[in-house]
Amino acid sequence: MAGFAELGLSSWLVEQCRQLGLKQPTPVQLGCIPAILEGRDCLGCAKTGSGKTAAFVLPILQKLSEDPYGIFCLVLTPTRTCQILCMMLRKFSFPTVALHSMMKQKERFAALAKFKSSIYRILIATDVASRGLDIPTVQVVINHNTPGLPKIYIHRVGRTARAGRQGQAITLVTQYDIHLVHAIEEQIKKKLEEFSVEEAEVLQILTQVNVVRRECEIKLEAAHFDEKKEINKRKQLILEGKDPDLEAKRKAELAKIKQKNRRFKEKVEETLKRQKAGRAGHKGRPPRTPSGSHSGPVPSQGLV
Repeated sequence: MAGFAELGLSSWLVEQCRQLGLKQPTPVQLGCIPAILEGRDCLGCAKTGSGKTAAFVLPILQKLSEDPYGIFCLVLTPTRTCQILCMMLRKFSFPTVALHSMMKQKERFAALAKFKSSIYRILIATDVASRGLDIPTVQVVINHNTPGLPKIYIHRVGRTARAGRQGQAITLVTQYDIHLVHAIEEQIKKKLEEFSVEEAEVLQILTQVNVVRRECEIKLEAAHFDEKKEINKRKQLILEGKDPDLEAKRKAELAKIKQKNRRFKEKVEETLKRQKAGRAGHKGRPPRTPSGSHSGPVPSQGLV
């Protein structure tokens, strides 16, 4: 079986894979990594735990290392990210409680009560906690991602420094978030200060953090988190007065119609291409003479 080096990955990436315990690429990685590195569109489908994330992350890292400008990558992640973070912090012995839309109302109240009473000193929450919560003792708010809108940032950081108290808000920013930071600064009429960190210390624990994250992802997948999410979606539809089965059927029918329209469009385009190619071929050929005829002077006919 080919190794990561044979897939076209740089030596430094191959070494990082080795340190993470990734020695041989999985089938989905074998199929996707070379194609992505060549710049081709790629759709990977494989079971849980088969290495799909590395299949697209490794080529992205390589392309970014080759040219850090002009690269745009959109990664869509499910809500279960707020839960993975909670599990990771607990693994590192930080008592943590989670608050997200997948929880029942009584579970949310219980989580908030434990946080307010300082049983847990860290609360991992989605934007479900950005409004309407009065927790006067919050000292630090950390934005795991840069809010897409300034008003979202204001609501998030508004959980700290309540009633004139002191507080601190830290936002994790990448090079692709600079325009979002500028929009926030313009809205709040204040320039955000850089929070200094020791890069050497971060790099020292990075591998361990990545390993723990993967362990938590596998554990969460084994707990059927996505199935519970679907159940909650059905409950929400019922609360809205909709029939979940009819909604699912309607979505399936719409998907079929879209697929049918796409196939029809492709067929029309293919037909037009053939017709255009046929016209171009006829245009370049000399006109054909009828069978049995010839060009040039007609021979004289003798008399019998």
